[in-house]
Amino acid sequence: MEIITTPDKRLRETSEKVRVIDDEIRDVISEMRRLSLEWEKEHPYELSAAMAAPQMGVLKRIIIVRDDMENKDNATFTALINPEVIRAEGKVKTDFEGCLSVPSVYGKVPRPTKVRVKAKLEDGTEVRIKATDELARTLLHEIDHLDGVLFIDHIRDKADAFYRMNDKGELVPIADYEGEIRDNLELWGEE
Repeated sequence: MEIITTPDKRLRETSEKVRVIDDEIRDVISEMRRLSLEWEKEHPYELSAAMAAPQMGVLKRIIIVRDDMENKDNATFTALINPEVIRAEGKVKTDFEGCLSVPSVYGKVPRPTKVRVKAKLEDGTEVRIKATDELARTLLHEIDHLDGVLFIDHIRDKADAFYRMNDKGELVPIADYEGEIRDNLELWGEE
């Protein structure tokens, strides 16, 4: 398996609920972890914080979230099966997001700073998560993938909202908005 990228139409489809957590589902989760870490090795300035099964072309409601987003040496992830946003609240904050499936592009995305999510763990245990700030943003981003929504769909002011990472690991605005980004909006499924 591999990480699929835009304009792959599977990224725009709604994923199916997982009915039984069996070996097939555990294999999907294992492959998600492997691909996330493989991607990270190829991107020295970036951290693979999370991933959704549709990003591998598997239309199942599964996400993985890194256990420690501050420490790149901690390469463990928690899988959440059938995650569902119960409530998103708090102040809306605009911050940078990127995506393994939208290569080399970052954007300023507004999201609520607090979220409550319910899901199942790999062993079938139901959990409820109260998340704030970066974890809330990450959960909302990944759960969006399960409904065919990409982070770029949330960006309203496209003229100054897109960035690329330079060879020093710094985010810099994409100067050629009219050409590069507008041409890609159709590929991303925006128009």
